[in-house]
Formats: sequence, structure tokens, C-alpha cells
Amino acid sequence: MVATYVWGKGKSGSPGGSGPATLQKILAVEGLDAALACAVTALGEHGAKAAYAALNRRVPGFGPSFFTKFLYFAGKAVPPASGPEPLILDRLLARRLRSLAVVAGRETGHDPDGSVAAWVWRDRGWSPHRYEVYLSFMHAAAAQVAATDGWPSDASCDLLECALFHAAWE
Repeated sequence: MVATYVWGKGKSGSPGGSGPATLQKILAVEGLDAALACAVTALGEHGAKAAYAALNRRVPGFGPSFFTKFLYFAGKAVPPASGPEPLILDRLLARRLRSLAVVAGRETGHDPDGSVAAWVWRDRGWSPHRYEVYLSFMHAAAAQVAATDGWPSDASCDLLECALFHAAWE
């Protein structure tokens, strides 16, 4: 958990002020180990959505932007029982998806003002259902782009997630 938190901070930390002090508060939460173990068990027995639900709003200061990083790495060691592998969902990825959804909604006429995209891909407060929608979308999108020229045919969702995160693919 500590490694994923530190990795998630990147080189410059978070502009919101969370850092070592926030990590210290999270580590001091009574029941943290049990919550993390419960999430890993849920992942192995029920899948990524259940693992997300096991952590969602359970540990003060440990929100989806960081606990999905934990689930991502846990999923490498404990593959989900069913459904897609966990992926990282943070504010930056939600904003990239919102941007893409706004364009698609405008072009198709289904969301001309972008209000649906803004609601679906808001910056925070994602429910377990929304996380499941995100995973389904990312896995389907990765399969679709893998079928195109210029994209590795064996590329996983990780590559698409990384490309979106770094704005290398829009």
C-alpha cells in the first residue's frame, strides 16, 4: 500500500497537499490492514467491482485515486475471480474520458452540451458501479484499438490507460 501511494504521488506530489502527512494518517487508521485484506479477498473471490466496494469510503483519506492503484497492483498478484482486471481511475483519467465523451456526445447528438459526460466522468465520488463501467469501457476500447494499425495487437488495457494518462492518445 505504501509503495502504491508513493508511486501515485509521482515526482512532484499532489497539488492538493496530500503527501507524507496524509499517508501517515492513513497508516494510523485502525483496521487498515483488515480493509486492505478484505479488498484483496474480494478481488480474488468476486472481482474488481467488489474489491472497489470493499475499499470505497472505508479508510479516511484513502480515496479511489489511490486505492485503485493499490487494486491495480494487487490484481497482478491476485487475479480477479471474474470480470476485468482492476485498473487505476483517478481524476486525470476521469477528465480525459470526460473530454473524449464530450466530443463523442457532441458529434453524435446524444449529449450536445456535455452534461451527461460531465456527470458520468466527474472528478471524484465514483461508485463501484461507475468503476465497473470504467473497467468495461477500458477493456472494450483496448480490444478495439488493438485491432487497428499502429497499435500493438497484444497490448493490454494498461497501455491504453497509460496513453490516456499521458495524453498520448486522444
